[in-house]
Amino acid sequence: MDQAVMLPNSKQRLYHSLNGRTYRIMIHKPAGPAPAAGYPVLYLLDANALFFTTVEAVRAQSVRSEKTGVVPAVVVGIGYDREEAFPPERHYDFTLPGSPSLLPKRPDGKPWPKQGGAESFLTFIEDELKPMIEGEIPINRSCQSILGHSLGGFFVLHTLFTKPHAFQTYIASSPSIHWNEPLLKQEEQEFTVWLQDHPEADISVLLATGELEQHHHIPMCANARSMSERLSTLAGLGVHAEYKEFEDENHASVLPGLISRGLRFALRKVKP
Repeated sequence: MDQAVMLPNSKQRLYHSLNGRTYRIMIHKPAGPAPAAGYPVLYLLDANALFFTTVEAVRAQSVRSEKTGVVPAVVVGIGYDREEAFPPERHYDFTLPGSPSLLPKRPDGKPWPKQGGAESFLTFIEDELKPMIEGEIPINRSCQSILGHSLGGFFVLHTLFTKPHAFQTYIASSPSIHWNEPLLKQEEQEFTVWLQDHPEADISVLLATGELEQHHHIPMCANARSMSERLSTLAGLGVHAEYKEFEDENHASVLPGLISRGLRFALRKVKP
């Protein structure tokens, strides 16, 4: 008899948040005992599409942590109660309010879905999701990472600039910097000012795109590269920024390689 495919040491639940939205929360906990300081944790956006790939990357590479640089880690995926890989609800959660006249045109010419819920979504992560996870699993709060793709990458950068102490590592895959670029650049400037008053800052940022995205009508590669270059000038203020362009990959196919690179980037400071 056929059986459903199971992902070891993983579970999921529906969570009804205080903001009135429902999320499918997917949780992977390593099989081994927690380190004294707790497990490192990766909060993963678009879990409908990316959770299985990410968990299997952690499981495979953490077998030989001393070789790969990837230690066992908790993965917390935030998805939606749908079967689509990228449900439309993400559009609201990952974006900031903006005038329709300032937004890029949708390829099919239709209006964009409802937008502007990023602040509410970030509050959910900080005030509801993190406490729930930390109440169930010992977490190393000095080794928290977040990964998002496309609009999720935009949200990751928004979080970096407006709540830089929320995570230690920010991974923005093919970030949609163009979505509300004026507002994002304003937040970036405010982040730079914030750093001057926080000499203790120790923040890592990885931006990545697929090489083939340079042929897109939106300058995905150039935007991400330029932001990485600007962030690299903040090294003296506690920011470590890198940019990676994946050869012969597009906006979708970049994901598996980015996830693998992102795990090593996020967990490189954790001793096996």
